Amino acid sequence: MAAVKIDHVTKSFGENQVLKEFTDTFRDGEFVTLLGPSGCGKTTMLRMIAGFEKPTSGQIFLDDLQVSGGKTFIPPEKRNIGMVFQSYAVWPHMNVFDNVAYPLTIRKAPKDQIRKSVERVLEIVHLSQYAKRLPSQLSGGQQQRVALARALVAKPGLLLLDEPLSNLDAKLRESMRFEIKDIQVSLGITVVYVTHDQTEAMAMSDRIILINQGTVQQAAPPAEIYNHPVNPFVADFLGKVDFARGNAEKGRLVLEGTGQSVPYAGGRQGKVLVAVRPEKIRLSPSEGPLEGIVESLYYLGDVSDLRVRVGSVSFRVITAPENCQSLRPGSPVHLSFRDMMVFDDDGSLDEALRIRT
Repeated sequence: MAAVKIDHVTKSFGENQVLKEFTDTFRDGEFVTLLGPSGCGKTTMLRMIAGFEKPTSGQIFLDDLQVSGGKTFIPPEKRNIGMVFQSYAVWPHMNVFDNVAYPLTIRKAPKDQIRKSVERVLEIVHLSQYAKRLPSQLSGGQQQRVALARALVAKPGLLLLDEPLSNLDAKLRESMRFEIKDIQVSLGITVVYVTHDQTEAMAMSDRIILINQGTVQQAAPPAEIYNHPVNPFVADFLGKVDFARGNAEKGRLVLEGTGQSVPYAGGRQGKVLVAVRPEKIRLSPSEGPLEGIVESLYYLGDVSDLRVRVGSVSFRVITAPENCQSLRPGSPVHLSFRDMMVFDDDGSLDEALRIRT
């Protein structure tokens, strides 16, 4: 397997700096996701790890071997990595077996070794019965598994995945993300995964590195980055959230535009920015510090999704359907926050909302 050490890496294309001072270490066997909006630099970082791009400055190590930086550059084919791209890139004229065997064939590995290696990896990705089929005879999910098998067949120390599920429909994406995670765990392989889909990142990762405009915003396990974001951009990008401005004073937090307040035991004082997730709001017909009016209500089967207006502020509430059976648009309700995130109001809300739109 392989650990990846990235030391103060920057990357510029002309005068455009797309990645700024990226420093981190991906542990051996860790599943790390580079997450962020389009153009944030995540794919550029992946391509530098692969060796398709050279850093403008900084160094990259695979285990203790420097592969990029200064005068050192080891080409992709000598880095012992496997890579799966957004497009399946399977050879249409080759059957599944030959597609998967290709990396070993061009290395002129012995035929018996090729057969054993291909059979093993096809079993791992559940494609043994399709070995003789052409790609045109496979579904999109099966073609993606062919690409994954081809990346794994040479037993790479590191697997790089560049938005591999974006071309699949929703159900296939969901099933494939669990298959990839199961394969990673069973093989103990180090994975660096690029996506802009926060659900994929949350479901699969040991650690998420969220990037915006070339700068790492936060690097943490999914639960930590979701529940304890370091700034409004992170809070907004990971999951559903509503923001409200307020003022913290004497154990209360007065929400701007509402004339109402909620208890606050945190350490910030003065003008603040409040972020609250819809599943963290408790809804009641009569109990809670905030009084509001139901604007909309949608029954989604396992949950009900509401919009509740409190003064000039609208909060989204996701709750069990039995909690709102008697409610209709226009119904008065009370809200309380089971949890909220409070930031200094430094103008970053406007940046978070600009990026979201």
